[in-house]
Amino acid sequence: QVQLVESGGGLAQPGGSLKLSCVVSGFTFRREAMSWARQAPGKGLEWVAGILSDGSDDNYPDYLKGRFTISRDNAKSTLYLQMSSLTPEDTGVYYCTKYTTCNLKECNKDQGHWGQGTQVTVSS
Repeated sequence: QVQLVESGGGLAQPGGSLKLSCVVSGFTFRREAMSWARQAPGKGLEWVAGILSDGSDDNYPDYLKGRFTISRDNAKSTLYLQMSSLTPEDTGVYYCTKYTTCNLKECNKDQGHWGQGTQVTVSS
């Protein structure tokens, strides 16, 4: 079955960095565009990054460009999210999923496959 296992979250100080990982199984990872999404406390899901299946292009909401970088290793079926210059507003649970499930236009946890997420807390 499809599994997405996120890791790498934790407590970071404002201005700090974290790198998240997501190991995927159950579908042909190298053929799928992928996304990262997050859910802040009391708020809805928010798409934060997307990457093509071969890693040749990526995209982000304008307000995250320059701070978040998505990447992938198709040989390891692993998706990454490097986050820098973190602020308390980046606090939330971070998820990886297929780009068709979550992107700039729509992002719904009732559709597609989702992992358990990894908690990111930015606080001094």
